[in-house]
Amino acid sequence: MELALFGGAFDPPHVGHVAVARAAKEQFDVERLIVLVAEQPAHKEVHLPVEARVELARAAFPDDDVRVDPYPRTIDLLRAESFDDPLFVIGADQFCDFLSWEEPDAVLELAQLAVATRPGFPRDRLDAVLEQIRRPGRVRFFAIEPIPAASRDLRGLAAAGAPLTGLVPDAVWQLIREQGLYGAS
Repeated sequence: MELALFGGAFDPPHVGHVAVARAAKEQFDVERLIVLVAEQPAHKEVHLPVEARVELARAAFPDDDVRVDPYPRTIDLLRAESFDDPLFVIGADQFCDFLSWEEPDAVLELAQLAVATRPGFPRDRLDAVLEQIRRPGRVRFFAIEPIPAASRDLRGLAAAGAPLTGLVPDAVWQLIREQGLYGAS
């Protein structure tokens, strides 16, 4: 039984996010997934208030625990909460930037990383990071199928009036349309 944490801006959550969460749950026999919607991500600008992004995330992850992550950095979250050695699910791109995170060694003391890799992603980039961390045994890789969806692109499509069918979960697309989020009508 594993507890997994999956954080992000989810601005909006898309089918790629759902696929990563599903694959992590299957690969690591995750019993409980907590989806953490970053209130104010340190690494990117958000376009909707956190309450709206939480509502979208709940629509995307109806079977999981979705809540606000009020901490600007992963290490702050892990120190403030009393998780018992959780898996912290991230993508391969995020892992390549892991050494720039606040206190990466401390993150690996408090959580294991579950890193989603996709076909064609350069393994040497992942290995280069792995070689520089003190606790490489705390990093677990798992494969996902590539799903071409980026929140930035989806916001632009919605603003242009294009449908997001197949790019976001149906319940998310319904909320975006009903509430006119991202300029959708």
